[in-house]
Amino acid sequence: MYRVILFVLLFTSELSFAQNEITWDDLADVEFEEIYSEEIDGLILYPHFGFSVRELAGKQVLLRGHILTIDPSKDYFVLSKGPIWSCFFCGAGGPETVVELNLKSKKNNFVMDEVVTIKGTLRLNSDDIYKCNYILDYAEVSSR
Repeated sequence: MYRVILFVLLFTSELSFAQNEITWDDLADVEFEEIYSEEIDGLILYPHFGFSVRELAGKQVLLRGHILTIDPSKDYFVLSKGPIWSCFFCGAGGPETVVELNLKSKKNNFVMDEVVTIKGTLRLNSDDIYKCNYILDYAEVSSR
């Protein structure tokens, strides 16, 4: 009997710490509305996150993409669906194709467009216009 209880406890604890492997298609469950921002005196894209994305908020996820070394001196890196020449910052794709990384380690040796799998806690951002709509907190490389 004790073995069964121990097995159930171990199995359920493993599930509670499991990571969700997500894809860029999962992050596409968002619609954008142009709204006026007094702060910049212009239009911004305001996100309306879909149910499936809201379900991922606050959970640890794994996502594979291209590292963009935006400002390594300030530890500013993003994970992109595509390489730098086709990323959102260069006019291709939308805001849902980049994820800002708040990395655990400050010693990062990334190469532009390096393909990696990153794990971290997904945070949805609709309020800070100076940050990406998707942010991975406590992010770290899972595989290269």
